[in-house]
Amino acid sequence: MDKLAGRPVAAGLVCLSLTACHASPAAGSEPPPVAEDSGSAAPGRLSGRVIVIDPGHNGGNAAHPDVIGEPVWVGNGRKACNTTGTATADGYAEHAFTWDVSNRLAKALRARGARVALTRGSDTGVGPCVTERAAIGNRAHADAALSIHGDGGAAAGHGFHVILPMPVGGNKEIVAPSARLGTAIRDAYRSGTGMPYADYLGKDGLDRRDDLGGLNMSTVPAVFIECGNMKNPGDAARMSSAAFRQVMAESLAKGFEDYLR
Repeated sequence: MDKLAGRPVAAGLVCLSLTACHASPAAGSEPPPVAEDSGSAAPGRLSGRVIVIDPGHNGGNAAHPDVIGEPVWVGNGRKACNTTGTATADGYAEHAFTWDVSNRLAKALRARGARVALTRGSDTGVGPCVTERAAIGNRAHADAALSIHGDGGAAAGHGFHVILPMPVGGNKEIVAPSARLGTAIRDAYRSGTGMPYADYLGKDGLDRRDDLGGLNMSTVPAVFIECGNMKNPGDAARMSSAAFRQVMAESLAKGFEDYLR
């Protein structure tokens, strides 16, 4: 997860819930497209559950620094609307990684009966702002929300970590359930992927932050996961593998099952 943030720049289809969509008006005045549940979720262990997946960043962010750099209120101050993200040394971009894993995860969750929405509908747009990403989960009354990222730490550091919210104001009620969600995600991801806990920050694969709008502005249980360090050669090789991204997605789905059962 790099540190720069996007208001939409193109009109299109806007899904404000899992069931209702409408054409957006003027460009920049509505959230960008949201990939919504198809309504065909199969019966399963997560039947009736609503889950929001946030694929970090977006493919068009880097071309619109004026848009993604606009400050937004994140509960305890202002930060850039969204960020460009990081990439591996071979050029595999974080936004492409998060988009791929998120769609694999959404498919796995729907196969378990969950209703799933993504906070963006493509990997070619700009934004949305971190505050709007949180609002999508809030409007859906999600049972849980997960923001998926790849870290851009020093190349010597490796491993994954889950970021939990700290109380900032409006999110106080979701801090405790978010900690349970984060622990379930951490345990299932570690068990399923064999990835180690990050050795360069956090403790036992968990970190707590009060500067992320996606957590500060959430009113539903929400956590971030940095699936690995994209600057570390070993982590990057795993994250660049489609087969391993499928393992990541299935492991994350198991984490949701463990939390929601």
